[in-house]
Amino acid sequence: MPGVIQKFFIASMVMWMAPVAILYGFNNKLFPGTRQLSSESQTLLSGFVAVISVNLVIILYIYMAMKEPAAHEHQPDPSFLAEAKASISKNTTQSREKEE
Repeated sequence: MPGVIQKFFIASMVMWMAPVAILYGFNNKLFPGTRQLSSESQTLLSGFVAVISVNLVIILYIYMAMKEPAAHEHQPDPSFLAEAKASISKNTTQSREKEE
Protein backbone atom coordinates (compact mmCIF):
# COMPACT_ATOMS: atom_id res chain seq x y z
CA MET A 1 0.00 0.00 0.00
CA PRO A 2 2.79 2.54 0.67
CA GLY A 3 3.95 2.05 -2.93
CA VAL A 4 0.54 3.06 -4.23
CA ILE A 5 0.48 6.21 -2.13
CA GLN A 6 4.03 7.05 -3.20
CA LYS A 7 3.15 6.64 -6.90
CA PHE A 8 0.05 8.79 -6.44
CA PHE A 9 2.05 11.50 -4.66
CA ILE A 10 4.77 11.53 -7.33
CA ALA A 11 2.23 11.62 -10.16
CA SER A 12 0.37 14.46 -8.42
CA MET A 13 3.55 16.48 -7.99
CA VAL A 14 4.61 15.95 -11.61
CA MET A 15 1.09 16.84 -12.75
CA TRP A 16 1.43 20.13 -10.89
CA MET A 17 5.08 20.94 -11.66
CA ALA A 18 5.27 20.02 -15.37
CA PRO A 19 2.72 22.58 -16.62
CA VAL A 20 4.11 25.30 -14.36
CA ALA A 21 7.65 24.61 -15.62
CA ILE A 22 6.46 24.62 -19.23
CA LEU A 23 4.58 27.90 -18.81
CA TYR A 24 7.58 29.44 -17.02
CA GLY A 25 9.95 28.26 -19.74
CA PHE A 26 7.81 29.67 -22.52
CA ASN A 27 7.17 32.99 -20.78
CA ASN A 28 10.87 33.50 -20.02
CA LYS A 29 11.94 32.30 -23.48
CA LEU A 30 13.99 29.40 -22.13
CA PHE A 31 12.95 26.96 -24.86
CA PRO A 32 14.65 27.15 -28.27
CA GLY A 33 12.58 28.87 -30.93
CA THR A 34 10.32 30.75 -28.54
CA ARG A 35 12.01 34.10 -29.11
CA GLN A 36 10.56 34.37 -32.63
CA LEU A 37 6.97 33.74 -31.51
CA SER A 38 4.48 36.52 -30.93
CA SER A 39 3.04 36.92 -27.44
CA GLU A 40 -0.29 35.40 -28.48
CA SER A 41 1.35 32.42 -30.18
CA GLN A 42 3.60 31.90 -27.21
CA THR A 43 0.63 31.86 -24.83
CA LEU A 44 -1.35 29.43 -26.99
CA LEU A 45 1.59 27.10 -27.57
CA SER A 46 2.63 27.07 -23.91
CA GLY A 47 -0.93 26.34 -22.78
CA PHE A 48 -1.31 23.58 -25.36
CA VAL A 49 1.98 21.92 -24.36
CA ALA A 50 1.11 22.26 -20.65
CA VAL A 51 -2.25 20.54 -21.17
CA ILE A 52 -0.57 17.76 -23.15
CA SER A 53 1.95 17.27 -20.33
CA VAL A 54 -0.84 16.84 -17.78
CA ASN A 55 -2.59 14.32 -20.02
CA LEU A 56 0.65 12.38 -20.47
CA VAL A 57 1.11 12.19 -16.70
CA ILE A 58 -2.47 10.93 -16.29
CA ILE A 59 -1.94 8.30 -19.00
CA LEU A 60 1.32 7.18 -17.38
CA TYR A 61 -0.34 6.95 -13.96
CA ILE A 62 -3.21 4.87 -15.35
CA TYR A 63 -0.73 2.59 -17.13
CA MET A 64 1.25 2.10 -13.91
CA ALA A 65 -1.95 1.35 -11.99
CA MET A 66 -3.06 -1.22 -14.55
CA LYS A 67 0.34 -2.95 -14.49
CA GLU A 68 0.42 -3.15 -10.68
CA PRO A 69 -0.01 -6.72 -9.41
CA ALA A 70 -3.07 -7.46 -7.34
CA ALA A 71 -2.23 -7.71 -3.64
CA HIS A 72 -4.75 -10.46 -2.97
CA GLU A 73 -7.94 -11.92 -4.29
CA HIS A 74 -11.03 -10.11 -3.04
CA GLN A 75 -13.12 -12.16 -0.64
CA PRO A 76 -16.69 -11.32 0.38
CA ASP A 77 -17.46 -10.51 3.98
CA PRO A 78 -18.34 -13.76 5.85
CA SER A 79 -21.13 -12.17 7.89
CA PHE A 80 -22.72 -10.80 4.71
CA LEU A 81 -22.55 -14.25 3.11
CA ALA A 82 -24.16 -15.87 6.14
CA GLU A 83 -27.00 -13.32 6.16
CA ALA A 84 -27.53 -13.72 2.41
CA LYS A 85 -27.68 -17.52 2.65
CA ALA A 86 -30.10 -17.30 5.56
CA SER A 87 -32.29 -14.88 3.63
CA ILE A 88 -32.32 -17.13 0.57
CA SER A 89 -33.18 -20.24 2.56
CA LYS A 90 -35.89 -18.32 4.45
CA ASN A 91 -37.46 -17.13 1.18
CA THR A 92 -37.24 -20.62 -0.29
CA THR A 93 -39.01 -22.22 2.68
CA GLN A 94 -41.70 -19.52 2.66
CA SER A 95 -42.42 -20.05 -1.03
CA ARG A 96 -42.64 -23.83 -0.51
CA GLU A 97 -45.10 -23.35 2.33
CA LYS A 98 -47.27 -21.12 0.14
CA GLU A 99 -47.29 -23.74 -2.62
CA GLU A 100 -48.57 -26.41 -0.24
